[in-house]
Amino acid sequence: MWLDRDKQAYEKWLSLMHRSDLVEGEEVDYTVGIFDGDTLAATGSYHRNIIKYLIVCEPYQAENLLAKILNHLLEQMRSDGYSQFFVYTKPTNAIIFKSLGFKSVIEIDELLFMELGTPNFSHYLELLQDHKQSGRGSAIVMNANPFTKGHQYLVEIAAQSSDQVYVFVLSEDRSEFSTADRMAMVKLGINHLENVTVLPTRDYMVSSATFPSYFLKEKAQMTLAKTQATLDATLFKMRIAPVLDIKTRFVGEEPFSPVTDVYNQAMQTVFADELALKIIPRLAVNDQTISATRVREAIEEQNKSLLLEFLPETTYQYLKKLQRIS
Repeated sequence: MWLDRDKQAYEKWLSLMHRSDLVEGEEVDYTVGIFDGDTLAATGSYHRNIIKYLIVCEPYQAENLLAKILNHLLEQMRSDGYSQFFVYTKPTNAIIFKSLGFKSVIEIDELLFMELGTPNFSHYLELLQDHKQSGRGSAIVMNANPFTKGHQYLVEIAAQSSDQVYVFVLSEDRSEFSTADRMAMVKLGINHLENVTVLPTRDYMVSSATFPSYFLKEKAQMTLAKTQATLDATLFKMRIAPVLDIKTRFVGEEPFSPVTDVYNQAMQTVFADELALKIIPRLAVNDQTISATRVREAIEEQNKSLLLEFLPETTYQYLKKLQRIS
């Protein structure tokens, strides 16, 4: 279905979405539909290796259309070169997906997140277990695009009050700086802290799989972002934090991004009394609040004085090696 080209098909798809209490607004690369005459009986979509918007109209739910849609989408994604697949679906659909080999990663009231293929969540938990350090842990999740003095300050605050700090750097390669460069800048910037371990998020924290709205920023639909943020926070609390004995999550205060603010609010609600959420005011230099967005603008402008104020020396020198600073 060419939703961006066929207005009539789009309207039928949108009507089915609304009747199923789903909210449009997520990224999709491909959509398929099964029609009974002019009636859209079933549909499904995917973005990269993430299946979404699976719907079967109620009168057709006994006709195995969901399995047909799903098998078609999997075939298409395999032809795109993927071997690991994720799906958002309603919890009531769990039995169908389990029959096709999908395993549950996390479930909230309105949403079930499942996966099929390798590497999978069990492999990720093994990675975390391999890097577990002794003592009560705290966690920070950051994109570090690039790593600023603000990020460094947040890690130092956490390190002062924790036995061990786990800094998770977003694995999603959808930023100005590559995943490898962001990971390198973080490791260089925290090298003076002995109780800090840097880890990847893979697909299980603030990723296109768990929280796709994060990458849409101001274009994100806030109702959808809240649901995804709740799922991401629940996955962290229930499945990730226990492996590393994490008791506290540190985040920076968010005056700029509505989506990130929604995420902070979701964590406060989900964590409740079981995990502490500490929101740290943003670091300011000469009455200017440090932000990675402003740093990227300064790089574009080659504003070296601001870069020297906002960046650790390690990041500044790394950017020079990348020839992003002349």
